Parts: sequence; C-alpha cells; structure tokens
Amino acid sequence: MTTVLIIEDDDEIREMLSLLLMGAGYVVRTAAHGREGIRVARNEPIDIVITDILMPVQEGIETIAELGRQFPQVKIIAMSGGGIVQPEDYLATAQMFGAAMAISKPFDADEILQAVCYLASPTARASS
Repeated sequence: MTTVLIIEDDDEIREMLSLLLMGAGYVVRTAAHGREGIRVARNEPIDIVITDILMPVQEGIETIAELGRQFPQVKIIAMSGGGIVQPEDYLATAQMFGAAMAISKPFDADEILQAVCYLASPTARASS
C-alpha cells in the first residue's frame, strides 16, 4: 500500500487532501510544516510527499532538498499558490531541487489523484 505524506500549513487544504487520498485507498500521514514532515518521514516509510512551498518553520524548497538527501527513493509533488512571485517560479525551483511534479494552487481533485497515481505506479518507481 502506498503511503503519502502531506506537508501543508493550511489546515483546510491538508484535511481536504487527506480525505481525498484516503478515499482513494492511500495511507496518509500529515504535517503542518517541513520540519514536522521530516520527522514523520524518519519515523515511518513514506512513498510520496505532497508539500506546499510557502510555510512557516521550514518552507518547501528546503524540505524538498532535505527529503532528497535523506530519502532519495521518495517521490515529491510540490504545490504552491505563489506569494511574492508567481507560483510557477516557486514550482520550477522546487523541481530543480528534486520535486518530480509541480502543481499550482488552486488545483482540482483529479489533478492531485492523477499525480499520486502516476508516481505510485511501478513505471514511475522504475524510472527514478
């Protein structure tokens, strides 16, 4: 069974993603910021991480880089609604640091499910 870690500081988005993915049959863990997400990943096997970019305590780019160093087998989906710059700028940086996929907020449920399904597939795992 595929385990997905959602790292998102917005409680509503984190809960919505959690319910969506659990409903699709995934095991879901959550964290409110990158540092907490790294702790979760150290404590149990994680297959896929969905992380926001702009968060307090430890932001997404640093989290992606650290996950890549400590858990190179984990597939990462970065998501951002932007901030000072357009979300595409943050997402391009996230991919440079190791995110396999990037999704702009707002997103729809199908977009997230398709991304997770693709990264959970044996084909995606074999290409890493």
